Amino acid sequence: MINKLYFESKDKEIEKRAFKAIKREQDTIGYYSLPSQNIDYIEDYCNSIDDNIEAIAVIGIGGSSLGAKAVYEFIKPVEELSRKLYFFESTDPINIKNLLDKIDLDKTHFLVISKSGTTVETFSIYKYILSLQPDNKNYTFITDPNSSLEKYAKEIEAKVLHLPDSVGGRFSVLSVVGLVPLALCGIDIDGLIKGAKSVQNSFFQKGYLEDILLKKASFYAKNHARYNINCIFAYSESLKYFCEWYVQLWGESLGKRQRHSAFNVGLTPIGLIGPKDQHSFLQLIMEGTRNKSVTFIQIKDFQNDIEIPDISLPHLESLDTLNNLSFSKLINMQCNSLIEALDAQKDIPLDNIILEKVDSQTIGKLIYYYELLTSLVGELIDVDTYNQPGVEVAKVILKEKLKEK
Repeated sequence: MINKLYFESKDKEIEKRAFKAIKREQDTIGYYSLPSQNIDYIEDYCNSIDDNIEAIAVIGIGGSSLGAKAVYEFIKPVEELSRKLYFFESTDPINIKNLLDKIDLDKTHFLVISKSGTTVETFSIYKYILSLQPDNKNYTFITDPNSSLEKYAKEIEAKVLHLPDSVGGRFSVLSVVGLVPLALCGIDIDGLIKGAKSVQNSFFQKGYLEDILLKKASFYAKNHARYNINCIFAYSESLKYFCEWYVQLWGESLGKRQRHSAFNVGLTPIGLIGPKDQHSFLQLIMEGTRNKSVTFIQIKDFQNDIEIPDISLPHLESLDTLNNLSFSKLINMQCNSLIEALDAQKDIPLDNIILEKVDSQTIGKLIYYYELLTSLVGELIDVDTYNQPGVEVAKVILKEKLKEK
């Protein structure tokens, strides 16, 4: 993974402070250790699932589903996977019905994921599916040790897996939450972990990414009042759900009241897919308010050589420049042209991440890179990166309304 910055950050003192704080966090925040975990138990678990199972379905919301979905949708177009993976993450009745129409309940294993064991969305969907498929052997529950959900699962003699300590939902993709559904579909989770480990080593052991991540985080933090919108412009449809994962990670981690003041701060995340969003959001970036930074993500090797045919169209001869050009080269030319156009503006902070190819190691690198970047920015803008009090307020109100229904 290559990351080129088109802006300068020269505040070494801020960078040193952030690095020291992140090193200290490793003792209390669980996601830092996930690239070093032993994942043999996941293979053992996967071998316990009936060979007749054709599909895996995650029942979970937010951090319980977005990470696995990001990886699955990145890998699925280029690999022949052993099972399909579905995500029940909305109480939209049309969505629930549509997903159920796609699966055979007797040949689907459901992963019910809830840290607390009391997530309203998750258990409303679970109850409905349970009414259609009451066989408890078709369910595995992923939750905290000794939670109410674990007690329930044991009572019905269903499989139970435990979440690791001190790993919040939006940082949990490299834990059992993401690894189990992905492994059950045949995705190389060992590669995923190796990719994350390479980024971890590069950052914490004086590698290339230490300087890049510290410069980037310090720039975002120092300029968070001016450039308070951060856009990812990803040039591959396979990164669409990575963008959704990033929106949750960035928004829920950084949109907070500061720890040592009464100020509300945050960086608004926006996920864009090129080149189609060049025909919508780009105008706002190019000529709109100068409050946005942009990160372009490209794929160097699409592992696909399809070309535009050598066809000349009457009256459209000017488009003959496209002939014999591969689509992979075209999409990267589109991205590079946009970077050049925006860089010429001189007042839009840009950077460019180039991914080697579409595989598990690559997406593992990108995920861990963004988790580290989020932690660094959170430290520098003085927020608690790992809580979500604003979300909890709405949950309390909803539960009170449900009592009154």
